[in-house]
Amino acid sequence: MRVLAPPNATTLAGKIEAVKQLEADGFAGAFLPSMGHDAMTVLALAAGETSEIELGTYVIPTYTRHPVAMAQQALAVNAAAGGRFTLGLGLSHEVVIADSWGLDFGKFVRHMREYLEILVPLMQGAQVDHEGEAFEVHSQIDLPDCEAPPVIVAALGPQMLRVTGRLADGTALWLAGPKWIEEVVIPEMGGAARDAGKPDPRVIAGVPIAVTADPARARERISRAFAMYNTLPSYQRVIQGSGADDPAGVSIVGSEEEIEQELLRWRDIGVTDFYAAFEGLNADERQHTREFIAALAPSL
Repeated sequence: MRVLAPPNATTLAGKIEAVKQLEADGFAGAFLPSMGHDAMTVLALAAGETSEIELGTYVIPTYTRHPVAMAQQALAVNAAAGGRFTLGLGLSHEVVIADSWGLDFGKFVRHMREYLEILVPLMQGAQVDHEGEAFEVHSQIDLPDCEAPPVIVAALGPQMLRVTGRLADGTALWLAGPKWIEEVVIPEMGGAARDAGKPDPRVIAGVPIAVTADPARARERISRAFAMYNTLPSYQRVIQGSGADDPAGVSIVGSEEEIEQELLRWRDIGVTDFYAAFEGLNADERQHTREFIAALAPSL
């Protein structure tokens, strides 16, 4: 199981430095959320400062970028990264897309299905003639110096997981525990991939993680820090389907030995990549967690 992490920083220069540090520390991937600076721009710049680490988005909302524009930008970033870029996509949420941005969030599964039906062939250089309910596209992108990056989708529910298995390369999960992954994610997405004649898809799973001597207080802190996810219906379903009540319930918290055993459990159920959101009661605990996970990663 590979270990990925977010390049946490507040400035553009800081994020690039954070990617460089993740590579120096031996992490397999630096996957950047979409908040703040444009994630693909940051990663294109970071590509020139790194040589081995995988660079990915976790994740870019689809509604604000037409699939042709997304394909062009993703191809350019992958060329800049020498083939190390992974495009992570997601729907976002109604409160963002409809309430904040003023866009239609209806029929979102159809939206993602058509989006991928256009995006993936475009990035592979095919002529796309698509006339659907969400998009009408007649286009081709011919860029001889660019290769198509892998596509992962933030697929939380069964319908989205089946679309992802059929049309993409894997999923980018957040706050999904082992129960949900084993009982829903892998059967739904994996079955769709097999039916489409594709290899087993990638399962990237991310939760807060903390090495601490005070698990109860650490979980209280995580509950407060990630309380917003209790207001989002899609995350509520996944958290509850994982057998928990809130984000703290799906987090990995405890001693070094407990953390190692839990990560091995995630690996054994079929998680291919763990996305580590480092937590703790203070900066020292967060740094210790990061150092421990970096040292543990080669054995996972």
